Amino acid sequence: LGLGCLQIVLDKGQQENWFSSAFIVWLSIIAFVSLVSFVVVELFTDQPIVNLRAFRNRTFSTGNIIMFLGFFNLFASIVLLPIYLQTLMGYTAFLAGLVLGPGGIATMIALPIAGNLVNRINPKYLLAFGITVNAYATYLMSNFNLHADFHTVIWPRIVLGVGMGFFFIPLTTMTMSGIRREEMGNASAIYNLLRNLGGSFGVAFVTTVLSRRAQFHQNHLVEHLTPFDSAFQMFSEQGAKFLHYRGFWESAAEYGSLGMIYRELLRQASMMAFNDAFFLVCIIMSCVLPLVIFMRRAKPGAAPGMH
Repeated sequence: LGLGCLQIVLDKGQQENWFSSAFIVWLSIIAFVSLVSFVVVELFTDQPIVNLRAFRNRTFSTGNIIMFLGFFNLFASIVLLPIYLQTLMGYTAFLAGLVLGPGGIATMIALPIAGNLVNRINPKYLLAFGITVNAYATYLMSNFNLHADFHTVIWPRIVLGVGMGFFFIPLTTMTMSGIRREEMGNASAIYNLLRNLGGSFGVAFVTTVLSRRAQFHQNHLVEHLTPFDSAFQMFSEQGAKFLHYRGFWESAAEYGSLGMIYRELLRQASMMAFNDAFFLVCIIMSCVLPLVIFMRRAKPGAAPGMH
């Protein structure tokens, strides 16, 4: 019940304007009460359904936090990128898919490489490398503009794919290394749950940031857009001449020119909102890096089988 209500809150929150909606408020209350009650009951039950005492293991606890934030970053980036490509750059769904595809191939290549290195190099170093690469990839995305070509947008996705390959293997190896075999099923369930929740929170976060920052930048740009500005006058005159040449009446061409200016303003505001969202994701991922210090190195050959 708690997880179901939480998922609805994350999925519908932005659409319902979050806590301005009584529907979201009540679902949030139900989710909070249900999840807190579940935690209390599980902690004081001799045979819990989900053994939350596994979080006493420092490496397991830290690993779950890192996994949560890692999938927060991954899903946020995956959601933002195709929206940017299709709404601002005019890409078709097929072309947007071509941009995302190489990132998956990069991950497939990076995973076995990381798997071979995890017993030769301290997994902490591999994990730190993966986190750094992921943060760098989202930083590159935060520098996108309305004139970016295909290669410019595909490269950060490939970098992100490589980073994720070096993120999953060492993190899973270290997180599960201190878990006894009989507790592996319970630990895996918790690990996968937090991974999925991280993705849901990431999507909810970036969609909210995108909407709010687009509105902010739109208001800011409008404040600096006046009929007395020379650039505004030049663009307006050029737009009117273009539309008049295309067969519009003079008055209709003038109004159409203003519409073109406003449409460009919306595109610029949306672009800056995407930059803000990508940059925030980069900052969040960068903050994960210090947590690697609290992870304990796994014993050689201790990597568990995880799905």
